[in-house]
Amino acid sequence: MIVALIKRDTVRGLRAAGLPVAFFLIAATLFPFAVGPDAKLLASAGGGMLWLAALLAALLPIERLVAPDADAGVLDQFVVRGLADESVAAAKIVAHWLGFGPPLMIAALPGAALLGLDMATLGRLEAGLAIGTPALAALGVTVAALTVGLRGAGALAGLMLLPLAIPLLIFGAGALRAGDGEAIRLLAATALLLTAGAPFAAGAALRALRD
Repeated sequence: MIVALIKRDTVRGLRAAGLPVAFFLIAATLFPFAVGPDAKLLASAGGGMLWLAALLAALLPIERLVAPDADAGVLDQFVVRGLADESVAAAKIVAHWLGFGPPLMIAALPGAALLGLDMATLGRLEAGLAIGTPALAALGVTVAALTVGLRGAGALAGLMLLPLAIPLLIFGAGALRAGDGEAIRLLAATALLLTAGAPFAAGAALRALRD
């Protein structure tokens, strides 16, 4: 049943992946107009901007992660069938990442070309996104579980997710500098902590939703 849940939510995520990817590419396209045509400035700031765009793109699908299943009673059916809330949350995290993480990493290729990033910086950007996007997915599902059923849940979810994701943004942007292995290790440690703890926090939120 967990595998079926992952497959269903992944298909839903991939169908809706066009919006986060489009947002990501639009941000990469508009950034040169904002800072000017200075190639050195674009190359030095472009990687950090792509990380910020990835963070904001992760906000877009939050309202569809948990709320539709909660409204339709699907979450209650999972409980009746003996699935732990933590297992459901973990499955949704995996599916959410599969639905937006890899497409975002692919979109980073033309985004990096638009900003004039060299191959070494692009490699560090892709490595950082591979490490950090699972944590963004974990935060997204956790925040979605915490805000489901609340008025203005989308805006509230954004206000909650952005402060929690700041360490990922800082370490991810820092890892773009050549030879900065400390930043990539801190990014990995932060991502691991967030990803490992998210199913328990989201599971507790799902249980509270039924009380």
